[in-house]
Amino acid sequence: VQLQACGGGLVQAGGSLRLSCTASGLTFDNYVMAWFRQAPGKEREFVATTWRRGSAPVYADSVQGRFAISRDNAKTTLHLQMNSLRPEDTAVYYCAAGQPILSSRRSTTGYRHWGQGTQVTVSS
Repeated sequence: VQLQACGGGLVQAGGSLRLSCTASGLTFDNYVMAWFRQAPGKEREFVATTWRRGSAPVYADSVQGRFAISRDNAKTTLHLQMNSLRPEDTAVYYCAAGQPILSSRRSTTGYRHWGQGTQVTVSS
């Protein structure tokens, strides 16, 4: 299984970025997909998740209303549209695939496969 994330970069506060994650080696639409992020010196934290057919997206409170998660099962690709970026959004962003139970959707323990991460830096 491979999850290849891309789309990170340096952006000014208030700007936008779109992350993508292309999956291979798994039956994509059998998996719940998610984005997590990890800032220096901090634990990896949940950002957003989407159910197998793209329904029922769930967001961390810190990104609700600014970020949008989507998936294209035909292209085995996951996206994260990030708008109104803030310096505190600076982190390495990871895509993840798993089959978590409902209560584990926001936890790293719910996801078995991880991408390599893509750096997002938001300047003030």
